[in-house]
Amino acid sequence: MKKVLLLVLGGWLLSTAYNAAQAQSADNRLRATYTPEAPRIDGQLDEAAWLQAPRVTNFTQRELTLGAPVSERTEVAVLYDDQKLYVAVWCYDREPDKLIARELRRDFDYELDDNFMLILDTYNDQRNGFMFVTNPVGARADLQVFNNGGSTNAFWNGVWDVRTTVTEEGWFAEFEIPFYTLKYRVGLEEQVWGINFERNIRRKREQARWQGWSRDNRFQQVNLAGKLVGLNQLTQKQFVEIKPYGIGGGEITPQNTRPTGNLGGDVNYLLSPTYRLNLTFNTDFAQVEADQQQVNITRFPLFFPELREFFLEGDDFFNFGFGGNRIIPFYTRRIGLDENRETVPILAGARLLGKEDNRTLGLMTLQTAATATQASTNYTTASWRQDVGTQSVIGAMTTNAITADRWHSTTGINGRFSTSRFLGNKNLDLGGAILQTYNTDDGYDPRATAFRFFVSYPNDKLQLFASAQRGDDAFEPEVGLMLRRSFREQFADISFKPRPKKRLTWIRQYEFKPVQITNTQYDDNGQIQSFNYNFQYLGFDTKSGESFTINHALVAEGLRAPFTIARDVTLPAGTYWWRQSNARLRTFKGRKLSVDSRISWGEFYDGRGLQTQTELLWRSSRYLNLGLRYERNDVQLSAGSFQTDLVGARLAYAINPNLFGSLLSQWNSAQNEFNLNFRLQFIPKIGTDFFLIVNQVYDTQTGALDPKRGTVLGKLIWRFVV
Repeated sequence: MKKVLLLVLGGWLLSTAYNAAQAQSADNRLRATYTPEAPRIDGQLDEAAWLQAPRVTNFTQRELTLGAPVSERTEVAVLYDDQKLYVAVWCYDREPDKLIARELRRDFDYELDDNFMLILDTYNDQRNGFMFVTNPVGARADLQVFNNGGSTNAFWNGVWDVRTTVTEEGWFAEFEIPFYTLKYRVGLEEQVWGINFERNIRRKREQARWQGWSRDNRFQQVNLAGKLVGLNQLTQKQFVEIKPYGIGGGEITPQNTRPTGNLGGDVNYLLSPTYRLNLTFNTDFAQVEADQQQVNITRFPLFFPELREFFLEGDDFFNFGFGGNRIIPFYTRRIGLDENRETVPILAGARLLGKEDNRTLGLMTLQTAATATQASTNYTTASWRQDVGTQSVIGAMTTNAITADRWHSTTGINGRFSTSRFLGNKNLDLGGAILQTYNTDDGYDPRATAFRFFVSYPNDKLQLFASAQRGDDAFEPEVGLMLRRSFREQFADISFKPRPKKRLTWIRQYEFKPVQITNTQYDDNGQIQSFNYNFQYLGFDTKSGESFTINHALVAEGLRAPFTIARDVTLPAGTYWWRQSNARLRTFKGRKLSVDSRISWGEFYDGRGLQTQTELLWRSSRYLNLGLRYERNDVQLSAGSFQTDLVGARLAYAINPNLFGSLLSQWNSAQNEFNLNFRLQFIPKIGTDFFLIVNQVYDTQTGALDPKRGTVLGKLIWRFVV
C-alpha cells in the first residue's frame, strides 16, 4: 500500500511540473482576435480579418506515424465579437478528389469521414468541455465532455453553425459559435480557455492534433489542450429561450383511427453564464427514434439506452459515478415510461444545471400524471460535485420518487482520482461509489447498500482494469435498473497492444488479452452466479482499417431455479460449465461498403449453441446510407432446441445538413413483430426543428403482416429568444 501511495504521489508531482512547463510554452497558445464586424459564414475565408488573424500550424501525427508533422498542411485561426466565437480552418489537401465525406445529417458518424474537430474548455478547469465536429460537406456533430474525457454526452445539441467549401487546394471550414451556447466565468479582464484541434484524413488513416498527440491520450482529455487567449472582457446577457411545440396526427389500430394532438414546450433561462434553468411543460418525446430491438437468451433484463433529448442533455450531472452495467442507480427511462415501455405523461418539470468556481450543481424535478399502471409521481434528483486537485473529483447525489403515500430514495457518494502524468506521462484512474436505498414502507435498512471500486490504467500499449462491486439483497433502486441482484463481483482485464516495427508492418496494432475474468457470486452464500474467463490469443487492426479478434472462453452460470430460456425450453436448476469460442471481423467503415461480423460457437449450458451477427453498411453517397443487420441464435439443449432471428435495416438519407431522416425496419422472431419507424427532420433555422414521424407495428404470427397499431405525427418546435 505504501508503494502504491508513493507512486500516486510521484505521478501527481510529475503532473504538476508538466502542466507548469506547458503553460510557459509559446507553442500551445493561440490568440483570438477581436473583430468589430462579424465575418460571413460561408467557408470562403477571404475576409481581411481572417487573413490577418494569428494562425496555428504545428499539427503532429498521432496515427499512423507518431510524432511526424501532418502530411497535409493544416491551419486554424480564431476571431470573436461581442456575441460569438468564430473559428476558421484551412485543411489543405493535394488530392481533394480523394476526400471521404459521405455524411450530411446532424450528429453524423464523424469517425467514418475526413473531419475536423475542436474542443473548448471554457472554464479552463481541465475537466469539462464542448466539442464541435464537421466534415468537408458541412455536416455537424457536437457533444459535451466531462471528467476529462471519462464520459461524454453525444446527444447534446448546441446552437451553432458551420459552413465548408472544397476547392482544388483542399477543404475549408468556418465555425460560428454563439457565446450563449457555452458556459464560462465572467468578470475576468481576459479569459483563458482550453482549446485543441484534431484533423482526420481517412484515406490515409492519418490523425493529427495540435496538442496532446501522444497515443496514450484521448482528444477529450482537455487537461492536455492548448490555451486560447485574448478573449477580453467577455460578458453574457441574461436571456430567455422559449421553445414551444405543437404536435398533431393520428393513432391507427385495426378497430379505429383516433386523432391526436398536443401543445407544450420548454423555457430555458440563463440565470448567469454558469447557471441555466430549464422548465418543461407537457413534455413530449414523439420525435425519438424507436429502440433497436434485442433478443434475450439470458436470465437478466435487457438494457435500452436513453434516447430522449431532455434527459440526455443533463446526463452527466445526474450520474452516480457507479460505472459498469450491473447496477444503474438512476435510469431515466423509469420516468415517463412504464414497465411495458408505454408512455406516462410528464406534466411539468424543472432543471437547474451549472458550475461555479470548482463546484458543479444539478437539480431536476418532474411530475408525471397518474395512469392505469402507476400513481402520479414526483421524481426529484440533486447532485453536487467538487473538483479536487488537477483532474480529480468527489461528489454526492440523491434520487427520489414521491407519491401521495410513499417516498423512495437512492443516495450515494462517489470519488475519482485521475492523472495523465502517472509515472511520467501515463493515465491512471482510481475511483468508486457507495449507495444506499430507502423507502417509507420498510424504513431504514442498513443492508440496503451497494458499492463499486475500480482502478484503471488506460494507455496505448498496456491497458489494465480491475473492479469490485456488491449489491445487497435489500438494495433496490426503484428509479434505477438492476441487471444483477444480490451479488458480489470481481472483474479484471489486461490488454497488451504492441505495434510491429520490422515485420508485418501492414498491421497497425496487435491486441492480446491474457486475462479477462468476471467472477460473480450470490451475495448470501458465495456460490457461483456467473463466471467468465476470456482469453484473446489474437487480435489486430491493420493500417488499412480492418480488424480481427479471436478468443476462447470458459463460462459458468449458476441457476437457483429453473430457467425458461425459450418457449417450451426450460433448464433445470444447477451449475452449468461450458467452453465457447468467439471471432469478429470488421472492415474499414470509411469505405462505401463495410462489414462487421461476429460468431460464437461451442458448448452452451448442457448442449451446444451457435450465435452469429452480421452488419453491412453501404454508404452510397453523402445523401444515402443503408445499414443491414442480421442476428441468429441456433441452440440445442437437453430440454429442447430453438432458433431466433432478428433482422433490421436502417436507411439514412440527407438532402442537406438541415434536412435529413431515416427509415428503420426490424423483425424479431422471438416477439413475432415487424416494426417500421420513419423520421424526417427539417431545421429551418438553427435551434428550430420540424419532425414527421410514422410508426407501424405488424403481427407476424400467422406468417403475414397483420397491422397491430400505428401512428402518424407531425411536430414543430420553434425557438424564440427574449
